[in-house]
Amino acid sequence: MRVIAGSARSVPLMTPEGFETRPTQDRIKETLFNMIQLEVPGCRFLDLFAGSGQIGIEALSRGARHAVLVDSDKKCAGCIRANLTKTKLSDKATFIQKQIPAALFQVRNEGPFDIIFMDPPYFVHNEEEVLKGIADNELLSDQGIVIIEMERDRDLTFIEDSGFTVRRVKQYKTNQHVFLEKK
Repeated sequence: MRVIAGSARSVPLMTPEGFETRPTQDRIKETLFNMIQLEVPGCRFLDLFAGSGQIGIEALSRGARHAVLVDSDKKCAGCIRANLTKTKLSDKATFIQKQIPAALFQVRNEGPFDIIFMDPPYFVHNEEEVLKGIADNELLSDQGIVIIEMERDRDLTFIEDSGFTVRRVKQYKTNQHVFLEKK
């Protein structure tokens, strides 16, 4: 795993040991950032369930003004800090080690965000609760987008009452990115 483009291009990134995280594959990450490339420069980026921090770090490397990375896992916290140091992007990032959705109240002081990316554990299915927290804490800017990485066959009906609407869905072999905007 590495940074694909920008100021930290080609810097290899650490990943937490074990099977608790699923780092986004480089080709999928590249596709994602090609889709949002015009929105990243100068944006405020929120990476929820950050894992290794690779998505927030990629956004910073490509010109995001500031990124907040949130994860509660101790192994992930060490990995995120090490990756931010290795890429020399620590000064543009804030890391919060706290459970989600509880962390969303604390994050509101850092927002609003132009892009919110979340990749919750597939077996948890708490996207609806997190979207409610994003809305309740007014974390998304008016023209902002929320991107959820989830299983390809995940039912999207939970979005109907979330205050968000689907802008776009990009499917891959085993997962998908769902792009949301405010209703």
